[in-house]
Amino acid sequence: MLERLKTRPEFLRVARARRKWVAPGLILQVALRDNGDFQSAASHVGDEEVCRIGFTASRKVGGAVVRNRAKRRLREVTEQMMPDHAKGGRDYVLIARSTTAARPFKGLVDDLETALKRMDSYRDASHPDAPDADAGGR
Repeated sequence: MLERLKTRPEFLRVARARRKWVAPGLILQVALRDNGDFQSAASHVGDEEVCRIGFTASRKVGGAVVRNRAKRRLREVTEQMMPDHAKGGRDYVLIARSTTAARPFKGLVDDLETALKRMDSYRDASHPDAPDADAGGR
């Protein structure tokens, strides 16, 4: 289940965690969520399954039209990937880069998948009973 990060303090808390992965088409920031911290009443049901996500694009990305297109593309990528592959109990912030609006969609999907794996936030939905993809090898 996906919820949205909406307020500046929520975005800043994720940034303070200092966990990020930079890919050609996006930057992913991840923070573990503390119980009770910024949680809505809806997220108390099945806390482990809920992940919250926010999107941002600075003026460095381009004008308003380009920034909006980049954020729309990031939202579409997350709608396809995150429900099945993002671990719950975390907050995610996706930051658009100057290449986000023009990058092939498959490239954005690959960027997000790689970022989730590198940030130890990837789960394989095709094998829900199997251990996490990153577990065991370290």
